Amino acid sequence: MHSHPEAADTLIFGAQLYDGTGAAPVERDVALREGRIVAIGNLTNWLAEEVIDASGRALAPGFIDVHTHDDTAVIRSPQMLPKLTQGVTTVIVGNCGISAAPVTLAAAPPDPMILLGEREAFCYPTFAAYVAAVNDARPAVNVAALVGHTALRSNQMAQLDRAASATELERMCAQLEEALAHGALGLSSGLAYGSASAAPVDEVIALARPLAAAGAIYTTHLRTEFDAILDAMEEAYQVGRQARVPVIISHLKCAGPANWGRSVEVLASIEQARRGQPVGCDCYPYSRSSSTLDLKQVTGDIDITITWSEPHPEMAGKLLNEIATHWQLTQRAAAQRLQPAGAVYHNMAEEDVRRILAHPATMVGSDGLPNDPLPHPRLWGAFPRVLGHYARDEKLMPLEEAVRKMTSLSARRFGLTQRGEVQLGYHADLVLFDPARVHDAATFEVPQKPASGIDAVWVNGVLSYRDGEVSEARAGRFITRGVRPDSAANAF
Repeated sequence: MHSHPEAADTLIFGAQLYDGTGAAPVERDVALREGRIVAIGNLTNWLAEEVIDASGRALAPGFIDVHTHDDTAVIRSPQMLPKLTQGVTTVIVGNCGISAAPVTLAAAPPDPMILLGEREAFCYPTFAAYVAAVNDARPAVNVAALVGHTALRSNQMAQLDRAASATELERMCAQLEEALAHGALGLSSGLAYGSASAAPVDEVIALARPLAAAGAIYTTHLRTEFDAILDAMEEAYQVGRQARVPVIISHLKCAGPANWGRSVEVLASIEQARRGQPVGCDCYPYSRSSSTLDLKQVTGDIDITITWSEPHPEMAGKLLNEIATHWQLTQRAAAQRLQPAGAVYHNMAEEDVRRILAHPATMVGSDGLPNDPLPHPRLWGAFPRVLGHYARDEKLMPLEEAVRKMTSLSARRFGLTQRGEVQLGYHADLVLFDPARVHDAATFEVPQKPASGIDAVWVNGVLSYRDGEVSEARAGRFITRGVRPDSAANAF
């Protein structure tokens, strides 16, 4: 024992500590000083400016939302309520091929870049400019960023319905290399979208090549999540093999009724690929997806809820088939009249969602759309839904495994150094929650509702959210790419 008590900024005592690695919880006290975790154990002899009694509650690393579209939200709405109230302390932006940087637009943003905002939202011609803007905005959560393939294409190509030329590719690579030099995590693609679907695999491989030397990664919204999903997955693995980089498949799902039940095959494909190369995936805990309104998905075999429509804002919240009936049009014609618009697609089977979510290779990512006036509830509810509904109520996995999927697994894969675990010397990104009460409150009808049972959140050692109250102090920062532990493969 020390003869003089140790001093900390914050002492959290009596917590059930979930360290993020998947280990069973143990009762521990945790001390924070100058943004770091400085002691873990029985700290009865410590003094602190702020002492928090955590008895009976779970203390975990702050959750890492690996799949967000918060690129412009972290600057425009830096208090980041939808994420902070879930216990999320770090967001990864730039997913699905769309990123706020590096971007120079000659016209309106192409679909789906419009999800990040109107033309004036894209004011970061270099990745370095975006990093500076995030740090100036001081968001309440940490931000790490991927570079979007579609964003790079739109910078160099007037028409996106073709493959990039050799010269265009060279320019795209140069922009990507500038971003990697300033700490980008890697490259993302959204090959399902019209703005990137004309890109052949060779174009993606050429862009993925610079990632290897940087220790960066490739994430992809697959070319299709419908019937040809296995082929689309093979294409993703091929990019990883050819460029020698790890691959993360975004929001893995079996979309469309013809695909329901195929998660067994899809996961078998990932397991097979993982024997030879680093491959992982993320998913959100819901059986409906959401994006811009895509005519290819208006097939009449699933319900589609309209979330916004520029020409017809009064139709938000209504089902497309009801709107079509009201207008006396086919669903496709109604969809055309609504565009540009946003939609929620009732396109997955619950058994597939559960199987994918429970798989050890799967991380949790919300895929929330912060600019949507009627957002999918995943924006506010994804993480508490996994902890409460799936882990506690449905017993789909132990709570420590749910936490691992939101913390250490994500930090290791994306190279977020000294985050994602409660370890000595790590950044003090922490969440205190009540395992008995944690619960997502956001619904499709009332989506903008904070979760219950998230009692306190620290970002870089600063108490940022407590008992439903947001602190004025915002302590997030831009996080540059670190080194993945040992070797890339170990992180997967």
